[in-house]
Amino acid sequence: MIRTAVHVGIDVAKDFVDVAIGDDGECFRVTTDTAGLDALACRVSGFGPGVVVGLEASGGYERPIIRRLHEAGIAVRLVDPARVRQFARAMGIKAKNDRLDAAVIAAFVATVDGALNVAEPARERLCEHVRYRRQLMEALTVIDNQARLTDDAGLEALAAERRELLRRQVDEIEHRIVRLIDADPAMSKTFALLRSVPGVGPVLAWTLIAEMPELGSLDRWKVAALAGVAPFDRDSGGHNGKRMIHGGRANVRKVLYMAAVAAARCNPPIQAFHQRLRDQGKPPKVAITACMRKLLITLNAIARDQVEWKPAI
Repeated sequence: MIRTAVHVGIDVAKDFVDVAIGDDGECFRVTTDTAGLDALACRVSGFGPGVVVGLEASGGYERPIIRRLHEAGIAVRLVDPARVRQFARAMGIKAKNDRLDAAVIAAFVATVDGALNVAEPARERLCEHVRYRRQLMEALTVIDNQARLTDDAGLEALAAERRELLRRQVDEIEHRIVRLIDADPAMSKTFALLRSVPGVGPVLAWTLIAEMPELGSLDRWKVAALAGVAPFDRDSGGHNGKRMIHGGRANVRKVLYMAAVAAARCNPPIQAFHQRLRDQGKPPKVAITACMRKLLITLNAIARDQVEWKPAI
């Protein structure tokens, strides 16, 4: 019998990964150093061109594994850990360990359709820089909060010194981000198109390019759901529950929120939309969330059509 596809699940840890071959039930473990990842790529490649590997996002530990598999020409899917856990429950699997998790991932990839992860070295490098900038900004927030709670002059001086260092690093990382985007024609064009929308600053444009590569390839509902700004029904029988947003990419949503607040002041269509919602009695957060969704849908259309924003006539 000829196998047309082999589905492999990988459970990622810091120092090793557990690998499950879905069709055979075979499991093995390799280390995450260079030798281990080379052995993994060699062994998985042996299953032929139809092999598809699934693994979960694991705080960044998955990135070198994906990179090595891409180098070997192996198809990779990055799957949502929450969906995989729900899939395990639906299968009646209550136990949880590394090998079992790898087997569940393999079964999930074989059963549930999803897009393959595409190797994009330039975007991945940009993504690293955007994440690093975000971490620096979070550290600055911590320093500022600490400084407000101390009256000690020595501690205030230490906080000021660290704050200055972090701000210099933020400036440096932002210059590097600009150079990375300028060096890639496709990213540079998309950046200029996104920035043409009033209220969209460089941080939102960087974040969307780096962390939402699907922008422009999805319909309005899917792109809103991906960012976590799509309202989901909560109805049952005669009960009509309150529509609520759920899930999505939190890092994108946080930056989108700040852009929507700005757009509600300086972007005429968003401003009018926001005012209309407030006049209807919508709570402030509901109105801003709707503006976030409208702004993202606009940006999605601009990325799809590759045209600059123009005010309605």
